Amino acid sequence: MTASQGEPSAFYRLCGIGVALAALTLVTPLVFRIWGDIAYIALTIPAGVIALAATRIAERAPSARSLWLIVGVAIALRIALLLLDPLLSSDIYRYIWDGRVQAAGINPYRYIPADPALALLRDAAIYPNINRADYAVTIYPPVAQMFFFLVTRVGETATVMRLGLLACEVVTVVMIALLLRQLGQPLVRLVAYLWHPLPMWEIANSGHVDALMIALMMLGLWLALTMRPMRGVMAITLGAMAKPFAIVALPALWWPWDWRMPVMVLAAAAVCYAPYLTVGSDVLGFLAKGYLNEEGLIGGGDNWLLSIWRRLFGDHRYDSAVYFGISILAIGALALKAAFRRQRSTETMLADINKLLLAFLLLLSPNHPWYFLVIMPFVALRNSMTGWAASIGALLLQDEIEWDAYIAIFTRKTMLYAGVAVAFTWSIWQARKIERPNSVSDAR
Repeated sequence: MTASQGEPSAFYRLCGIGVALAALTLVTPLVFRIWGDIAYIALTIPAGVIALAATRIAERAPSARSLWLIVGVAIALRIALLLLDPLLSSDIYRYIWDGRVQAAGINPYRYIPADPALALLRDAAIYPNINRADYAVTIYPPVAQMFFFLVTRVGETATVMRLGLLACEVVTVVMIALLLRQLGQPLVRLVAYLWHPLPMWEIANSGHVDALMIALMMLGLWLALTMRPMRGVMAITLGAMAKPFAIVALPALWWPWDWRMPVMVLAAAAVCYAPYLTVGSDVLGFLAKGYLNEEGLIGGGDNWLLSIWRRLFGDHRYDSAVYFGISILAIGALALKAAFRRQRSTETMLADINKLLLAFLLLLSPNHPWYFLVIMPFVALRNSMTGWAASIGALLLQDEIEWDAYIAIFTRKTMLYAGVAVAFTWSIWQARKIERPNSVSDAR
């Protein structure tokens, strides 16, 4: 069969995959309500594998028709999830609350939601759903707060907030498309992002602010990679002021000893925080007042690699400090390697940022599935098995329903890290297998 003869067959297979993905996605809310997290995982993991298969098939199908199909299915499923109440997380209610508090002329870092000073702002739709309402001020940085304020001036509902975050996702998809063109890759590779269950559920349904951070980060990368580096740095810094993860992308854009970039980053951060400084050092919110301890990062108890060490060798007084020190050194080494790379291209810079983000997520980040959203653009751009393993494996971390304990979270984390390790090893083996014939031919 010739390539042209195989195109219609590939397109029809892509249609079949789209139908299967839709069926899995639409039945997930029902089974989640009945059986909880494990049922959600049991359906979304196959959906992630389907997205991987679609990526392979889409490149052999007619590009124009396939792209319309990919975008159409993605929009339809996002609308379906948008019409549901948030199932997996209650974070979005804090976003709406913070926007409402600011609209009342109150600094969102000043009071916890349960404080009597905010009693007049409470209602029956938003306030009862706010997590940590009785002990935590907001954790979200200033650009996120500005976004919350602007969106809630349109409407103080979960649907309006998620529409705002879906608009951010449109920016991300456009940036991925532009970078795919720059890399000379087919636009149908967008299917890796658009059909992946992680962004569908964590943005269209849960509405996580990561969508804003990723949109700004990807805009910054596109600007930086199209010869506008300082504008790119500014956009990425704004992304980090929505959620700090974006800062991990900056080392790959920095030319050593160039003082302009660090100065710009510090200046932009200062300007963003300035409107909220009426609370002094409390402007860091719950991040500085308990989040790291609550997530088990201070003592290291929730970190999978450190947990493995402790299970094998027992607890030691300074083991968490040693672990975090080694992790920071490892990420720092990757950052320096990216910064001191002499021969840079779009592909090498994206690869360096992808490595930095994966290392940060796996070594230092709290294990929440939506935190892995930040690598989703790189799953489409890089199409590496390690990225696929991490993004699909992140679905294992869903842990919302307290009565659901069929598979312990530690076991699920073990499955995630094992999958990433296998995929990473396989990728190295494949790369060496490709290099070996080239070496032989060069020798000849």
